[in-house]
Amino acid sequence: MKNHIRLGGILILTMTLTLCKDDRSVNIFTVSQDIEFGIALDEEIMANPADYPVLPKAQYPVPYQHLERIRDNLLASGELKYADRFPWEVKIINDSILNAFAAPGGYMYFYSGLIKFLENESQFAGVMAHEMAHADRRHSTDNLTKQYGISIMVGMILGDNPGQLAEIAAGMASGLSSLAFSRQNEYEADEYAVRYMKKTEYQPCALGDFFSLLEAQVGSTTHPPVFLSTHPSPEDRLDKINEHCAGTTGQGFESRYLEFKNSLPAY
Repeated sequence: MKNHIRLGGILILTMTLTLCKDDRSVNIFTVSQDIEFGIALDEEIMANPADYPVLPKAQYPVPYQHLERIRDNLLASGELKYADRFPWEVKIINDSILNAFAAPGGYMYFYSGLIKFLENESQFAGVMAHEMAHADRRHSTDNLTKQYGISIMVGMILGDNPGQLAEIAAGMASGLSSLAFSRQNEYEADEYAVRYMKKTEYQPCALGDFFSLLEAQVGSTTHPPVFLSTHPSPEDRLDKINEHCAGTTGQGFESRYLEFKNSLPAY
């Protein structure tokens, strides 16, 4: 396993500091470094099957065919800035946890518990579109820069502090509050997810249905869905999603999604 970020001297020399005027975000990463950091985190995840039991694609081709088809439908929307630049790797973690998360560079992980929990493909496409928006808007590396500071992040880029990768991967997957996205990140991910879905056959308002289902879980269990920890829910989230998706139409693809769910193994 490679627990360091494989960056050449040229990339280090061209590292930029970006200060966004809209949300005062600081991101020391170039787009290429987002991808390299995503690769390093993916290697950390794949090297720890006890915590992240990722389904092998070769052993489970059918669920991955569904997963990749949904991904490709969203990428074909033409709305993602880095659609042709990020690798957009998708993986299934076989666990009952209701969660999904994205690493920098478009590496996305979906727990089978969440896949089985949802009712139709449009709802799941809304989840994936939301994660794609976090990656495409580069929220993760922006958030990590704020959390760990520029000096530590530069150290990881240079290959120092390799153990920090395990901590970051765990934080993304388990919802450590220090790594949770900001309210502004969530608003933006919702807005762009709806924007992607509008250019597909999916129903954009299904993203709101997904959050309604999660909120219902909060009142029915003593263990709220992990997704709401990794993605803190603003109080007016549903109202804003409904504003963005007003007047849209689309299909749910219930039978196709049932095939997807039935292709997954038991936990």
